[in-house]
Amino acid sequence: MIKQYQHTQIGYLSISALTIALLLIACLMAVYGFHWIAFAVLIILGFCLVLFPTLTVVIEKDVLEIRFGAGIIRKKFPLKDIESCQVVKNPWYYGWGIRLTPHGLLYNVSGFYAVEIKMKTGKKYRIGTDAPNNLERIIRKSIDRMEK
Repeated sequence: MIKQYQHTQIGYLSISALTIALLLIACLMAVYGFHWIAFAVLIILGFCLVLFPTLTVVIEKDVLEIRFGAGIIRKKFPLKDIESCQVVKNPWYYGWGIRLTPHGLLYNVSGFYAVEIKMKTGKKYRIGTDAPNNLERIIRKSIDRMEK
């Protein structure tokens, strides 16, 4: 399929915080010895660092797809099922990652801006991005193309 849009946002703050936490726990384990709880936290933080460093948004012929990191965690939205979209600003406490908010599921790795898509079923999703106006424009254009 031909990609009409592809953009990857890097979560620099998340990567830095997870890396510092990993190094801190590893240093504490080196000084104080092995501890199962510290080791479990180390493994969980390591998985988060692998799974959530980036968020890639791809629009192909008939689908909008979002992928975290290497693409193990992903979600596809058929363009024909999207009713509308708009740029929104999330409050700081919505956080990063995959979150349930009062406005539906949020997929985000950094920043506060997102594009909220409303499905024809009434469900809403927010896709975090550092280029919200561009993503909204491309989604609108893609929705219009699908309706013709």
